[in-house]
Amino acid sequence: MNDAAALRVAIAQLNLLVGDIDGNATRIIDTSAHARDTLQADMVVFPELTLTGYPPEDLLLRPGMQERVAAAVERIRTQVRGITVVFGYPRSKAGALYNSVAMLRDGEFIAQGDKQHLPNYSVFDEKRYFVAGHDRCVGEVKDCRVGVVICEDVWESGPVAEVVAAGAQLVLNINASPFHVDKGNEREAVVGRRARESGVPLIYVNLVGGQDELVFDGESFAVDADGEVVCRFPAYAEGLYTVDFTRRGEDLLPRAQDEPAEPLSTDASIYQALVTGVRDYVTKNGFEGVVIGLSGGIDSALTLAVAVDALGAEVVEAVMLPSRYTAAMSREDAATEAHLLGVEYHEISIDSVYQAFLDALADEFTGYGIDTTEENIQARCRGVILMAISNKKHKMVLTTGNKSEMAVGYATLYGDMAGGFCVLKDVSKTRVYRLVEYRNRIAPVIPRRVIERPPSAELAPDQKDSDSLPPYDILDPILRLYVEQDQGVEDIVAAGFDADTVRRVVRMVDRNEYKRRQAPPGVRITRRAFGRDRRYPITSAYGRDR
Repeated sequence: MNDAAALRVAIAQLNLLVGDIDGNATRIIDTSAHARDTLQADMVVFPELTLTGYPPEDLLLRPGMQERVAAAVERIRTQVRGITVVFGYPRSKAGALYNSVAMLRDGEFIAQGDKQHLPNYSVFDEKRYFVAGHDRCVGEVKDCRVGVVICEDVWESGPVAEVVAAGAQLVLNINASPFHVDKGNEREAVVGRRARESGVPLIYVNLVGGQDELVFDGESFAVDADGEVVCRFPAYAEGLYTVDFTRRGEDLLPRAQDEPAEPLSTDASIYQALVTGVRDYVTKNGFEGVVIGLSGGIDSALTLAVAVDALGAEVVEAVMLPSRYTAAMSREDAATEAHLLGVEYHEISIDSVYQAFLDALADEFTGYGIDTTEENIQARCRGVILMAISNKKHKMVLTTGNKSEMAVGYATLYGDMAGGFCVLKDVSKTRVYRLVEYRNRIAPVIPRRVIERPPSAELAPDQKDSDSLPPYDILDPILRLYVEQDQGVEDIVAAGFDADTVRRVVRMVDRNEYKRRQAPPGVRITRRAFGRDRRYPITSAYGRDR
């Protein structure tokens, strides 16, 4: 065996489309040929459930799913030659469905294995579909013994130890691991621990791209037997990357061709997650562009910047919808933002529409004073106009609310919540400010006045968010403890927050579950996002005594 070329492994960090079984099979076939012919790789490794995309959810229950998967596996088996290919797929076996991996070469199954530890927490519900398996995937590639484990299996010590006990000199871990803040550090720590325990190098292969609320950040990497990162590949980018191994006795030593890619900062990683999520949600669902209600405030400004970075200015339209309460500076700032980002921009007053609603409801409202009803009508006027533009021009409406507002219900159903995708749904207000500063360091596209002025919905004279909510630097830490960490009132108060403020915030969160249930999906960036992550009943007596 030549020490200079014991084994070359290609890592296929791909953005796949859920449900596109034929298209994903073609990606496997074409990528394998490129890895063989251009990169001279001995093996190419794809992410978890490559054929179906991740997560396929209840598509796995469709009657024709397994027939289509079986046909795609047969295509790959018969068409890929001259390279070992490792890919994930749902395998039907003895009347049960397994989250599996296949290792193929020249039409032969070298090895197959099943996922042993099925995640059933947070955004994962694999036990709904799969049975935990016990088949170990260990095969020989160019006189090297290679084992494969699937995603969650690397977070437990058993599966890696089992394939190493079966002779593996190298372990591949195929993944569809969604992003949340600091996830990259967690992965590298766990994979490094497994390498040290087993005494063999590991390669971590991850999916990239957006799928509904989830974003997969890629950032595949390899560690040596000491758990040190030797190769780290770019985040949020498709690519085909190689890791070379030399031999020292029975040991395989990974060799870095370049310096590992630097991990992104927290703000950079979150921003790229938002960009990726918007790009893939809009394009994979076939929309021609997006339209955004641009208010002159910081949330819509950040949403606009993300949309342009995701899709390009030429398919983004911004619409300012002023009312009698809209400040002149808001109109000026919105126009400036649109100009700096180069998007199509229009201004449509809602005053006549709003007045028509008031006139139509005059008899019905007789004897009632002015309250938030009139504010909500304004928001709904804007929602109707934006959705009309969406229908006519086949552009998706991006809503602009943030996680802080969604948590406490500071949003209007069928108004500012009306749209197809909520970019900032899992981004707190205080995080919004940090992301704006991050984006402005790349290029100044959000005016300083927008950042510094007090936030306001501008639905009533001289209105400010602080009229209805605690200051965001108090509100957001309380929401983190209650929403993301499930702490109780007593615990939050013990952490140093005013008891009356905590109880008020908790009541707002609890009573606005019905709004969140009707909100559009949005990018998940934290461990506990609203939607598929945090699931609470709308109707509940729990906590009414607070």
